Amino acid sequence: MTVIWILLVLAALVLFCVWPGAKRAELRVPFNGHNCAHRGYFGKDQRPPENSLPAFAAAAQNGYGIELDVQFTSDKKLVVFHDDTLDRMTPAKGFVHDMPWAEFSALPLAGSEEHPPLFADMLKTVANANPATPLIVEIKSRTEYSKAYLTELVQATLDTLQSYPGPYCLESFDPRVVALVRRMAPGVLRGQLADSYQANRKSGANPVAAYGLSHLFGNFMARPDFIAWCPDPRNWAVALCYKLGAMSVMWTALPEHDTQKLESDNDAVIFQWYAPKQQYK
Repeated sequence: MTVIWILLVLAALVLFCVWPGAKRAELRVPFNGHNCAHRGYFGKDQRPPENSLPAFAAAAQNGYGIELDVQFTSDKKLVVFHDDTLDRMTPAKGFVHDMPWAEFSALPLAGSEEHPPLFADMLKTVANANPATPLIVEIKSRTEYSKAYLTELVQATLDTLQSYPGPYCLESFDPRVVALVRRMAPGVLRGQLADSYQANRKSGANPVAAYGLSHLFGNFMARPDFIAWCPDPRNWAVALCYKLGAMSVMWTALPEHDTQKLESDNDAVIFQWYAPKQQYK
């Protein structure tokens, strides 16, 4: 009997950790059945480059939702840029958070004449193109960021979004960030991004952290409205969250995937490098 009680307690603890937030159907409406352009609407040739103003304008003009990434420069300017480092998309090296805005804003994106934008300028561009565009805003984080730094980052994101006329939601891979959104903006749809155990291990996470992140053990802090999951098969925790009512968002659908199945299996799809329907249900 002791063993049974121990197993029941452990099961209850696991459920407490991974349980998502209560279903808030009204907040999901702008995103339900929507295809959202990953980092804007751009091609494999990076023309226009990802996370550039022309890519965002193209997505909005074509009626897609948009997924994008925000983070701070060294002087706390809120910018739109996906990678932690400058290496892939610019001729510079090092971390975005170590470079001041004046230098960062002058960098060309993927050898083009475009430059990384301020989040505020991105919002203006999208609003001018299509003010009803749904936005999925990922707040970038790293393990070394303090709670104070993340709080400032979340607050800056929320403050900047006050000028945007369309619907938006916030997400992050870091449960600490999603928990801050829960506390600071309880009326905003929030989501937990998650990647597979194997992907987390490949990126340097130890086995315990990789399992906890991939299996949503941080949900007890954030109680997310949606889980944004990768193309890999859903693990038991992701599948359980969907059965418990969490909104299902898929990232990132590519042309080689069975995109029709992804649409049928998910409430929203973040896509890249093809031209799906704007609304699929």
